[in-house]
Amino acid sequence: MKKRKIAIFASGNGTNAAELIKHFKNHPDIQVGLILSSSSKAGVLKVAKEHNVPSSVVNKSLLSNNGYTTALLNLYDIDFIVLAGFLLLIPPFLVKQFDGKLINIHPALLPKHGGKGMYGLHVHQSVINEGDLESGITIHYVNEMYDRGKIIFQAKCKVDRRDNAEKLAKKVQELEHKYYPEWAEKLVLQTRFM
Repeated sequence: MKKRKIAIFASGNGTNAAELIKHFKNHPDIQVGLILSSSSKAGVLKVAKEHNVPSSVVNKSLLSNNGYTTALLNLYDIDFIVLAGFLLLIPPFLVKQFDGKLINIHPALLPKHGGKGMYGLHVHQSVINEGDLESGITIHYVNEMYDRGKIIFQAKCKVDRRDNAEKLAKKVQELEHKYYPEWAEKLVLQTRFM
């Protein structure tokens, strides 16, 4: 059986991408086949280079170009897409093409603190501003709207009243690194591929 290949879409430093790459490095059935970033300055591109994973940069226009994006994913024989801090909205054709094979991790307990503009420290500041007693992560399938896909898994952490956005971000990132690789693996392995 050929290995299933995942593409990681990321726009930031790539800490989750690095954890995913490490997790799948010697996996018998899954490998990271591509890192796709929305920024040529993103740290995730350095992560890709360090781990010898092919990478590409797309802007909103290129991502929305069905022919271009489909050809790129076909070129690398991609079976499954894992979003890890990707800031562009996934176009409908890609959601349809990868139905059930496209997941995201959000650094809060959806449905609260989600949607356009809710990323990075903005999310954690929103949690603190609301006075929430807990936060966490949400792994979900991706649909045509930001952070509205079917929830797969959530993990929680306490919000201490002394936490600021940076401290809360560290707690949440620990959950991301602990759970995202194992859930990505589980979902890829249980998905039927034609």
